[in-house]
Amino acid sequence: MHQFNALDDNYGFALRCVASGVVALVDAPDYDDIARALAAKGWTPSIVLCTHWHRDHVGACAALRGKFPGLRVYAPAREVESRKIPAELVDVGVREGDAVRVGDARCVVRETPGHTLGHVVYHFEEEEKVFVGDTLFAGGCGRLFEGTPAQMWDSISKILAMPDSTMVYCAHEYTASNMKFALSVDGGNEALQARAREVSEMRARGEPTVPTMVGVERATNPFCRPMAAGVQEGVGMAGCTDLAAVFGAVRRAKDNF
Repeated sequence: MHQFNALDDNYGFALRCVASGVVALVDAPDYDDIARALAAKGWTPSIVLCTHWHRDHVGACAALRGKFPGLRVYAPAREVESRKIPAELVDVGVREGDAVRVGDARCVVRETPGHTLGHVVYHFEEEEKVFVGDTLFAGGCGRLFEGTPAQMWDSISKILAMPDSTMVYCAHEYTASNMKFALSVDGGNEALQARAREVSEMRARGEPTVPTMVGVERATNPFCRPMAAGVQEGVGMAGCTDLAAVFGAVRRAKDNF
């Protein structure tokens, strides 16, 4: 796998099946950035796996299709049907539970509405990797541009149901700012304190904080911890049993941070 910078703060991902040589891109943020990354590896893509309709995730699809004949683009069926992703850019619309093969590797599609209503993530179960677009970030989550807190909490819960060792590939480098907010609502969390120090040191060295891991997010990300007493107290909802409501309060606090 090759992770590379794109646009201002996006990450792009190119995946290559060792056995077959098949190469897939996860999202298509910027053609020039993708072309440089592929040239550096000497790879030719045959698949694009799109997570949602925002331009920094599908903006390069048309140019890639023009450059690489036979390229197959997979995208959320709901966002093709709603015309947020033009149908002419997409070969296969995917839904919850669909399987997509990248050579010998297999990923399962999980629908994760919230950031957008049709957002999906791609879970390579055997490889213990999940590509989450803008549903989950290291220390944070995507803004609720279209969905509800209940939808987003349900979506994040799908990721949290994966093994703690699952590597989580987020689409943006937002971790340093996310840590500042997380400490504001869960400052007594010793695991979060240690994580914040680690992130600060990584960024000072110019290192990416992506990927993260499901277990790390479960322990440190306030959006993954609405059941935690510290988080509930931090957003003024101590003792609340409605986890979606607590999640919504955390999201509102972040929006206003």
